[in-house]
Amino acid sequence: MAENKKMNFLIGERIRDARKRKDPSVNQEQLAEKLGVTFQAVSNWETGKFIPDSDHLPALAKELDLSLDALFAEEEHTWELNPVNFDADHMFTFVKGRAQMIPLKDTLAVMELLRKAHSGQHRKSNHGFEVPYITHPLTLACHALAMNLRDDTVIAACLAHDMIEDSHGRVMLTDLPENEALREAVRLVSKNLCDQSSPDWEETYYKNIRKNPLACLIKCLDRCNNLSCMADGFSRKKMAEYTAETDRYYPGLLDVIKKVPEWNDAWWLLRYQITALTETFKRML
Repeated sequence: MAENKKMNFLIGERIRDARKRKDPSVNQEQLAEKLGVTFQAVSNWETGKFIPDSDHLPALAKELDLSLDALFAEEEHTWELNPVNFDADHMFTFVKGRAQMIPLKDTLAVMELLRKAHSGQHRKSNHGFEVPYITHPLTLACHALAMNLRDDTVIAACLAHDMIEDSHGRVMLTDLPENEALREAVRLVSKNLCDQSSPDWEETYYKNIRKNPLACLIKCLDRCNNLSCMADGFSRKKMAEYTAETDRYYPGLLDVIKKVPEWNDAWWLLRYQITALTETFKRML
């Protein structure tokens, strides 16, 4: 009996903490209204007097962005959280040094645009970390170099892939080096350059990307980084949507990459990384 009371109290604390964490302005009465229960029911849950019945659990978990596993876990882990991104200045120096050594002319030209494109931008963190957005394209470039992808157009595309979509007009497609393959890949992956007015725009977006191996490679590198970091900035709902999108579209992109002989090693690693991360999230969400 004492153990049951202790567990009820722990569940109540988790409900209360999740409510305040998601939106500190939402009180017990407002949460009760959203769930279609009485204020007293929510109060009883949070004080540990009772636990929610099974009819209300799915709606409660969805409203609080809390998994049922996390709610009912017998042990609660208090992890020491560390940043999931590497130092932007160090990566910038590393990529620029490699580009000068190999050399990679278009990559160096794109690096001159990086800070202009992403000045003042930060990636969202739910845990208080300050993450300059520029870490994202730099991570893609480092990832590609680590897989021994040293083609100038590939590394330049890693760095430029979201400049048109996320720079809010500071960088245009014509600002990129006069490299047709580079510009076409960036155009294809830039969602703001595709027509999003139709209900099936996302299907068309990925269909067009599958016609271009370089665009497929860049999207898969991009997805690896985003899957690896999304727990730091996404809600559970957003993570579930992102996982479903990956599961639906990325096997087709990987199939295109596999057909490029010089990318075969990269294809294997990307397939492993995307599959492992996707299947892990599918089991946890």
